[in-house]
Amino acid sequence: MNLLVLGLNHQTAPLAVRERLAFGDAELPKALAELTQVRGVQEAAIVSTCNRTELYCNARDVDAVLGWLAASRGRSVDDIASHLYRYEHDAAVRHAFRVACGLDSMVVGETQILGQLKDAERAARSAGSLGVLLNGLFQRAFQVAKDVRTETRIGASSVSMAAASVRLAERIYTSVSECRVLFVGAGEMIELCAAHFAAQKPRGIVIANRTLERGETLAAQYGGDAMLLTDIGARLAEFDIVVSSTAAPLPLIGKGMVERALKARRRKPIFFVDLAVPRDVEAEVGDLADAYLYTVDDLSEIVRQGLASREGEVVAAEALVAEGVAAFKQWQATRALVPTIRELKDQADRVARNELARAKKRLAAGDDIDDVLERLAEQVAAKILHAPLASLNAASPQDQEPLAACTRRLFRLPDQT
Repeated sequence: MNLLVLGLNHQTAPLAVRERLAFGDAELPKALAELTQVRGVQEAAIVSTCNRTELYCNARDVDAVLGWLAASRGRSVDDIASHLYRYEHDAAVRHAFRVACGLDSMVVGETQILGQLKDAERAARSAGSLGVLLNGLFQRAFQVAKDVRTETRIGASSVSMAAASVRLAERIYTSVSECRVLFVGAGEMIELCAAHFAAQKPRGIVIANRTLERGETLAAQYGGDAMLLTDIGARLAEFDIVVSSTAAPLPLIGKGMVERALKARRRKPIFFVDLAVPRDVEAEVGDLADAYLYTVDDLSEIVRQGLASREGEVVAAEALVAEGVAAFKQWQATRALVPTIRELKDQADRVARNELARAKKRLAAGDDIDDVLERLAEQVAAKILHAPLASLNAASPQDQEPLAACTRRLFRLPDQT
């Protein structure tokens, strides 16, 4: 088994690169099927969020996995190699556990990534690409993340992307309570943002979504309204703040659409927060004088606030990760013994069943029961011990002492004095 993690995140690649290498939810089944057909890949899972794209594999050939990633995204290896990190064996385990705990996130200690890892695990399981190694990795990563949340306060006072969006909006508008807010999408990130903005009691909340039913369900929680994504162009001028996070492959809000909205607003500004990867708002919107566009990368400084006060908790969390890595390594070592243990048990079982069958025949023939049982015990012991005794007797002089010591340990014989 060779555990491999190949990926990039907000620390190694800018947003423009991350969005080119991202996988949408609808792409995952096909992508996982293709990845497990790559030479040497036995298991695979893909984690793709606004801040990272990572391949988790049980694979022998790192270059083959790298080549598949580049080809699947329509890029050359040279184009993406400088942005990627790769971890193998224990380093891969440690990285996975740190990701699950939020230690590798833009917002250190955030918990959203744990849900995204669980989504990736479910997608891989559904696609049939999750085997013993990756299942063990993810289940133990979830447990380590739970331990970190229970035993440390790493998440205390952390500033989420949603909270950072509110802080940025307050730099442009005196009060969010005077604004009308449009949320584009109805996924988990939008739910978090809606909760934070709703707490400021804005003048109005509208959810724009591909399906009206889902938008209405979320909007009802905050006394808002819903509309379809196709209505954004006609109604954009109504809103002071626009927060977007969808899985759309192409931008939903273009420069021309925003120019028309600003003209209708008589140049009253619009504040955009684009949390989607790939982006929902064209980058050129940021060039407009009265449009304030922020992406996930632009929020990085704000969300890092408060980390210094939690440095001690980070140290404690890292210690729990280290313990988790050690436990996983022990589990892997145990897994490596499984075939040998299974074969040993099967062999002993065959001996016992064969001798039992002979004993039953003797009993059926009327032989003395005590004699039959005594002979059964002797034969089972003799046949089970035949192979180890033969190996000891056949050992060369230089092998006799270590083989004898190993035998005494395996059979828990008393030490020689």
